[in-house]
Amino acid sequence: MQDAFGLDHPDYGFLLASTSVYEGTTLNLKQYIKPFVELEPAFILRGPLRGPNCTVADVINAVDYAIPAIEIIDSRVKNWAIDLPDTLADNGSTGSVILGGTPRRLTDLTLRDTRGTLRFNDREVMSGNTANILGNPLSATAWLFNRLAAYDIEFKPGQVIFPGSCLQAVPMEEAGHWTCTFEGWGTVEFDVV
Repeated sequence: MQDAFGLDHPDYGFLLASTSVYEGTTLNLKQYIKPFVELEPAFILRGPLRGPNCTVADVINAVDYAIPAIEIIDSRVKNWAIDLPDTLADNGSTGSVILGGTPRRLTDLTLRDTRGTLRFNDREVMSGNTANILGNPLSATAWLFNRLAAYDIEFKPGQVIFPGSCLQAVPMEEAGHWTCTFEGWGTVEFDVV
């Protein structure tokens, strides 16, 4: 997101129940303005987590499991001509989120080096690596909690964290089938009409 839209540091927002859709759902392009697809690991918390001084060890101790996930980003700012204040006011440009169905313990994954791919109608359109998420999604999560410390926000058990996309966002412009995969971990699929 930073590179694609010229932001100088990560953006963030809140995941709302209204943006969550089930895996296998058919999405309608008409419900979005100018959507893009991102592949992210998602962390489900088993314990509370907050900053300041949040470390990667704190994140590891607080995470129950990780699952592959999709974020459909969608900006209410014309032509995606955004800067950081715009995207924060737009709740991190969140359109929809889709959680996959293959949970894994952190000890079963190599989060600092996992390849992810997006396929549209069986054609690979983008690939990336979890190392693209501030070097490691766990480090990105610690960064987020330290950033949110200024607002005195604590996340509770059961809450979901999206640390960032492992690849450049891909425009979702036409009807078809998306297959989004983390190698050796799992796949999330959805259709668009």
